[in-house]
Amino acid sequence: MFSLRGDAHRLYLKLKTTLNKDSHAESMKELAEIEEIQNFYVTLDDRLLKNIYYRMLKEKSGSGIIPVLVSSAPLILLVFSNSLQKFLFKYGMIHFVGFSFVYLLLLTFSVLLHFHERAWAAVHIEIIQGILKERSNTNSSSRTRD
Repeated sequence: MFSLRGDAHRLYLKLKTTLNKDSHAESMKELAEIEEIQNFYVTLDDRLLKNIYYRMLKEKSGSGIIPVLVSSAPLILLVFSNSLQKFLFKYGMIHFVGFSFVYLLLLTFSVLLHFHERAWAAVHIEIIQGILKERSNTNSSSRTRD
């Protein structure tokens, strides 16, 4: 079930496979995790939910440490480029290749981690917004009946 279309399409394919096997969609780990988050947030009062919502907005909107590191690392390397070149090329290309590999590996990992964290912040924001909106609709409909 490998797909290059992203997580949404992979979830669709997994859901389709699960339902074709006559299994319940709720048993899927991905959906159970979301359900668990929703069940927790429903137990909290509106004031606390709004504070969590604002914190999640900060998390999603903030640049965070990883983009700062990604953008500042090349600048630091440029500042120390002369000494760095002497060290890296002192014993031939092996240090340079090793350094480049480690740097690119850390860079890739940190960027993936950053976007993964932002995606989860977006999920929490949507869940909290849904709960607050549902409560608001319930309160307004109960007022109109009175």
